[in-house]
Amino acid sequence: MKFHEKLLSLRKQKGLSQEELGAELQVSRQTISKWEAGQSYPDFQRLVLLSDYFGLTLDELVKGMDVQDVREKSMTDEKIASIYLDIEKGKAALTSFLRILGYITLAVAALMLVTFLIHLAFPQIEWLWRQY
Repeated sequence: MKFHEKLLSLRKQKGLSQEELGAELQVSRQTISKWEAGQSYPDFQRLVLLSDYFGLTLDELVKGMDVQDVREKSMTDEKIASIYLDIEKGKAALTSFLRILGYITLAVAALMLVTFLIHLAFPQIEWLWRQY
């Protein structure tokens, strides 16, 4: 019997809902659902809590667990976290670039406004406004 099947069976034997088991382990109902579906596995601390809660040794609880599958799911989670981190860094860089571009645009617009106002205030100074 695989871990996720064993967990489902143990929970049902105790007559617990996913929500109730999640509350015991301080995780969400969705986390329990993922464990029971074989989509993810609990960390070591949660495995110890599960074994204590169900009165099993760790060996009895995890016997039949596919270690390679756990490694692959862990690596997948790390890759996803890395992708999200890269996206956040990209957003931060883009925000910074747009902020600098906004400041430059504002400075150019202010310079143009000042130049225009000087031209209106002093139209008699030809050398300032000479066209080539």
